[in-house]
Order: sequence, then C-alpha cells, then structure tokens
Amino acid sequence: MEFVLNTQNVFDYLVQQGLFTQAELNLGQVELKTAKNFNLLLELSNESKLLVKQERPNKKKTTGELVNEWRFHEFIEQFSELNQIRSFFPEILHFNVDDSVIVLKYFDDYCDLSEFYAQDKNFATEIATLIGTLLATIHRTTFEHQAYQNFFEKDVSADQSNPFWTLGRLTPEIFGHYSADILKFFSLYQRYDSFNQAIAHLTTNAFNPCCLVHNDFKLNNILLHVNWEQTSLEPIRLIDWERCSWGDPAFDLGTIIASYLGLWLGSLVVSTSMSLEESLRLAMIPLEELQPSIAALTVAYFKQFPKILASQSNFLHRVIQFTGLALIHQIKATIQYQKAFNNTGICTLQVAKSLLCNPVQSISTVFGQSESELIANSCLSI
Repeated sequence: MEFVLNTQNVFDYLVQQGLFTQAELNLGQVELKTAKNFNLLLELSNESKLLVKQERPNKKKTTGELVNEWRFHEFIEQFSELNQIRSFFPEILHFNVDDSVIVLKYFDDYCDLSEFYAQDKNFATEIATLIGTLLATIHRTTFEHQAYQNFFEKDVSADQSNPFWTLGRLTPEIFGHYSADILKFFSLYQRYDSFNQAIAHLTTNAFNPCCLVHNDFKLNNILLHVNWEQTSLEPIRLIDWERCSWGDPAFDLGTIIASYLGLWLGSLVVSTSMSLEESLRLAMIPLEELQPSIAALTVAYFKQFPKILASQSNFLHRVIQFTGLALIHQIKATIQYQKAFNNTGICTLQVAKSLLCNPVQSISTVFGQSESELIANSCLSI
C-alpha cells in the first residue's frame, strides 16, 4: 500500500474514484475519528455523512480486516433472501483493495451503545431486548445453511478463521518487553491448569460453527437511534463487520454479555487493601443493575431463535464460558493499547476464571436468576 489517506486528500480521493463531483464536495467538512483503523467522518454540503476507513499496514502488511468487511457486503448482496436483515447493516459505497480504503454511509442520529450507557446510565431492558432479537435474527436466518457456510469458508486465512486469542507458551524474552504489572497478568493467567484447560476445550472441542457471526459483538459496535423509542427507522444497527466469519453463535452472545459485565467491572472501587468481594460489592454500577438487561437480552435471543437450544443442549453453558473468554480478550486489549494491568484487571481475570471453569454455577451470578427460570421466561423447555 503506497497511498496514505489523510484529512487533506480525502475529498480529492473521492472525486478521483468517481464517487462524487468536486461541486458536490464543496464546503464539506472532515473529522478524524479515534479507532484502530484510520477513520474519517465526512459531512457533505447536502448534510449527508460518510465514514471513510483505511487500514494502515503493520510491518508492511495489513491484516485484511477491511477486505473481510467488504466480503460481508458481497455476501448480503449475493443472497437476495437476506434482504430481511439488510437494514441492520451499514451501506458500503466503495472499496479499494489495493489501498485498503472503504467508504460507508454514516448512520446519523445514532450513537454507539457504550457512549449511551456512559452518559445516560439508562439500562432499560427494552434496549437489551432489541439487541437480543437482532442478534438472534442474524444467527437464525443463516443457521446451518450450506451455501452461506461455503461462501465464508472459501479463501479464508488462518487469522480470519480464528477469532480467539490465547497466550501460548511463554519464553524468557517477555521479561524485556513488559512491565512488572503486565508480567503479573501472565503469571496469574498460567497459574491454574483448569483455567487453561477450559479455554483449550472451549475453543477446540466445544466450538460449534453453524451460522454467520460478528465476532466482535460489543456495545461500541452496536448503534442506538437517539429516539429509539419513537423512530420509524431501525432502532438498532450493527457496525464493524471486519472480523465476521462462519462461527459459533455462543461466542457472539457471550461477547455481548461480557460487554455488559465490563460496565460493572470497569466501575469497581479497587485498592490493594480491599478484598475482591469488597471491590465487587462497592462497584459504581452494581451487577444487580445490569442483570435485568443481561437476562432480557438472552430471553429475547431464545424467543427469536428457539432452535438453538433444541439442537444444542449445552448452549447456555458455553455462552457463559465464552463470556469468560471475552473478558480475557478485554484484558488483552487493555494490555495492548493502554500497556496496563491493574487491580481492575485482576478482578476481571478472577471473574473470567469463574465463568470458564464453573459455568453452571455462574449462571445465577450473571443473570440474577437460575437456568430453569431463564428458560421458563423464554417460554421454552430444555
């Protein structure tokens, strides 16, 4: 990749690609958005908005995430019967594989759900129900469809097909690359054989790919309309399909539950003088405040996709385990981007271990109700 997109050349790029005329872009404004890729938000003179993304190479090579998002767009376009779920996703106007640039219509009047929760502290179960219904609709619509599976498994690299991060074997070289705090994470992570065995079993023997999955189904990838209770548009949209694949639906459901738990764990009052139990009890966002939304999301999912429990009797247990694995991913992201592992990370790791190693006992902790109550509220039987 030689062309590097920036705030000065983005309008010229759109004209050169034949997407707009210079007159249409006059008086347009551009804003740099913080993200792992290079993202520019463009507001055009007609008040419409575009999101322009470029994946910058790491060691002269890109990971192909934008290619994967374009493949998702091609998937939706190729199968006309998927029109029923098309409105949930962003519209892609342009993709340039050589320069790794993608142009999408921007969803105005929407905010990502993590920002909404941070500002409003409104954990309405109606929002969670919308999310569970949306996710289940995507999974149910693509479930065990051979043509869809063939599409996603064709020409897929090893990196794209494996959404899981594991620590792997440690070598002495790590001591020169990480701080003492981060080395503590490595020590804790590898201390318990049962912990590592649970992760290994979940990501290999227990992994059950059977439908389209997002693979990054977090609160900040879910958009909520600012007038979600009154709008005639879709109240919920799902963005950033860069990691999508043919995969296990339990992973998506576990990831969004972990995202809710992250609100709780991120609000802990932590201190070296306090026990884990004290920190969890003094959280600024108590788990009890989030449990109704987590339960409502899961109940809505099962109501929309009852076949998943009928075909996979241990589905809910694996969801809990994937929730624990997603919390490990959250810690990994903090280490990667913030270069930190603190007392909050230690608490998160302890919760993740409980979810992975004791999923049946953890159900009531996560949902605030037993497994039988959760299923009964879904109007289903195991």
